[in-house]
Amino acid sequence: MSAWHQTGPATRPVYLHAPGMINALGHDVESIAHALAAGHAQGMTMMRTGIGDMLVGRVMDPLEIAPPETLARYDCRNNRILLAALAQIAPHVEAARARFGPHRIGVVLGTSTSGIAAAEAAFAHQAREGTLPRHFDYRQMEIGAAAPFAAAALGVDGPAFTVSTACTSSAKAFVSARRLLQLQLCDAVVVGGVDSLCELTVQGFASLESTSATRTNPMSVNRCGINVGEGAAVFLMSREEGPVALVGAGEASDAHHISAPDPHGIGGELALREALRDANLSPSAIGYVNLHATATRKNDEMEAHLMTRVFAHGVAASGTKPYTGHQLGAAGATELGFAWLTLARDGIALPRHCWDGQADPALPPLDLVENERYLPRGTGPRYVMSNSFAFGGSNASLILAG
Repeated sequence: MSAWHQTGPATRPVYLHAPGMINALGHDVESIAHALAAGHAQGMTMMRTGIGDMLVGRVMDPLEIAPPETLARYDCRNNRILLAALAQIAPHVEAARARFGPHRIGVVLGTSTSGIAAAEAAFAHQAREGTLPRHFDYRQMEIGAAAPFAAAALGVDGPAFTVSTACTSSAKAFVSARRLLQLQLCDAVVVGGVDSLCELTVQGFASLESTSATRTNPMSVNRCGINVGEGAAVFLMSREEGPVALVGAGEASDAHHISAPDPHGIGGELALREALRDANLSPSAIGYVNLHATATRKNDEMEAHLMTRVFAHGVAASGTKPYTGHQLGAAGATELGFAWLTLARDGIALPRHCWDGQADPALPPLDLVENERYLPRGTGPRYVMSNSFAFGGSNASLILAG
């Protein structure tokens, strides 16, 4: 039995198997891991919008997997991105179906934009032609449709629901999925998140003066905002032991402002400390933290201060959004996937912090990973953390062990 096992069904860890990912770095886990290690960001490209060209993180590979005929009305870019990630874990889901039965497999997904891009195209068509296009269906844009669509595509019948809490959506999906397993409501859960680019989101962040015309620059004195991105990341989660366990989760809400974080990071700090408490760990046990690190002035200030308070003696950390863009509802799952790679794959270096190297003197210094570094090896398990913070004061922190 693994060293991080705790007693009791409500505290026993759950395991993350078989990730599937697609984003601006690549079309599957292997290509993404390679590009992340090399520091490539080939999918960072310009998107033409109604307010000018914007730098975004786009899925560059063809999205060739279409929904089955019975679900054709759901066909849109968002769902094709989701299907591309689900296809990577389909054999594992099929094995779980055969073992547990489809009614014992749930689906919990996070999203923020859903299929809004499909609606934008449909309404533009209506403005030109006077009618909506024949292929458009409102379910393509319905924010709660992602998980039921995935469940139908995979042929599973357990609980299926979508979490939408802005940029913590898919991080919170892991907390909800874990509860389904710990309460014995499911034997396996497909969990993760998906979001696709749309003008509403890109222009919305631009109107808040939160976007950057150049590659996002987290924790720098020159930081000036985000690059919006798209992608999907999914896992099969179960109670069956595997190489990587989800051992801690913390959630908190500070409700300081509709779009600005509490400048003191009180809610965020509560989430980190609750994750540590849930995992029964001290901060010194954590070997790496994937920061939320949006490169907006206020988020980075808040996160730098709370990280210094929680990890008083320092911890290796990096922000990975410059490689993918900020994927909003898919960010938490994607960045947890990057953390998963450091534990599950031998020889995988910690993701490097991509920035201009010019620290903000107003922020407390963090131990940012700028060169090739690895998790320390020892006789016991290793632990990594991934943080997510969102509009409305929504905060989530997850801890993996491997």
